[in-house]
Amino acid sequence: MELSSDEHNNFSLARFESMLKTNNVLFFDSEEFEDIVHYYLENGKIALAKKATKLGLEQHPSSTNLKLFQIEMYIFEDKLELAEELLDVLSLLEQSNEEIYIQKANIYSRRDNHKEAIKLLEKALEITDDPVDVLSLLGMEYLFMEDFEHAKLFFMRCLEEDEEDYSALFNVVYCFEYLEEHEEAIDFLNDFLNKNPYCGVAWLQVGKQYYELKKYKRALAAYDFAIISDDSFIGAYLEKGRVLEKLKRYTEAIESYSITLGLDDPTSYALLRIGKCYEKLGNAELAIQFYTKCVEEDGLLDKGWIAITDFYYKNRQFQKALYYIEKAISIDGENVAYWKRYAKINNRLKHFEEAEVGYRKALELGNYELESWLTRGDILTNLGEYEAAVNNFNQALEFYPTNPEIEYRLSGLYFSLRESAKGEFHLRNALKAEPEFLMIIEEIFPLVYRMKKVKQIIAQHKNPSL
Repeated sequence: MELSSDEHNNFSLARFESMLKTNNVLFFDSEEFEDIVHYYLENGKIALAKKATKLGLEQHPSSTNLKLFQIEMYIFEDKLELAEELLDVLSLLEQSNEEIYIQKANIYSRRDNHKEAIKLLEKALEITDDPVDVLSLLGMEYLFMEDFEHAKLFFMRCLEEDEEDYSALFNVVYCFEYLEEHEEAIDFLNDFLNKNPYCGVAWLQVGKQYYELKKYKRALAAYDFAIISDDSFIGAYLEKGRVLEKLKRYTEAIESYSITLGLDDPTSYALLRIGKCYEKLGNAELAIQFYTKCVEEDGLLDKGWIAITDFYYKNRQFQKALYYIEKAISIDGENVAYWKRYAKINNRLKHFEEAEVGYRKALELGNYELESWLTRGDILTNLGEYEAAVNNFNQALEFYPTNPEIEYRLSGLYFSLRESAKGEFHLRNALKAEPEFLMIIEEIFPLVYRMKKVKQIIAQHKNPSL
């Protein structure tokens, strides 16, 4: 009895792996080696693919396909010169092998020479019997060049060749979206659906375009068709839930998200959205229950920790909010959003030193919002750390030059430090920029506000003739 193709491949793999374990050299024909290498590459087992290619070439040194696999692995390892040398030899022997052009194009693409890669892929397209892969590669090269019009056309041609090439379908829609051609995307998808009416993926994409256009009821109808096409389509239920939320139909959104929990392992996204819906419905107990499930399911999802922290903060349960944001920071100490909340919560709890640390960390991590500079500086001022506050506000001026809120604070600090010349300089800048913000000095630095010199500068600003 003859073995089926899959059984034959499994048998070859088993023999090959047995050979590796025992060090006994077994013979395989070149096609068997090709199937073995292809299997390992498909499954990301690069070391085994290299081993199989090496042994294959030892037994079949003239095999073009095995040499092409070797070249592919050289390119993967960024050994482009080695790959190019082998390709040059092969191209002299085989002028009509499209894979040689494809791999040469791959090298040019790696070197960001996409125009030359396209020329080679066009040659491959002329001689190939299976154009789908080459068309897809051409589309990708145009994407690298951000030529979305041409990329779109090649991915459309992929779909003409293979209507089930969902990767091409996604790429076509991506091009439409990048070009902000949502209406055109809908027209294209509708034409596609006329020939493939039960393609759930296409219905999902139609829904996404209507969502972008804020046509939520039409988006909802498209997602319903996607579900009719495939009632286990998790993505369609999630997108439907998102639209129902936009329409403030929270109970129905919960139902849609909940269906996904029964179709597969719960996703943190679905648990988070269910929690949000319960919060909107005023059901605090269930909201917290689902937020907690969300962070238990995926401790790296920052939106989950932020949701549970913000829930307690809004309900003025600052100690609980602090507990959860500290847990989040213990998991990811480089998250700016966490440190901003940590600072804000500690500030409300009057834990000023901890709040200052939070704002400092947020700034160090690249959060240069004006509010962060101002609040941190005010905390340092209140703690009597005038020099540190001055450094903070001088750094802030680099991002917000001549900002009056910063200038008034620097003026107050310099006068407090008895550096009157600098205090006067910043006070005049501040008054020139925004005289109505003078209350900043009055509120934060009342002693400075009552200084004779400061009163004179303010009076001169109001009446330059003095």
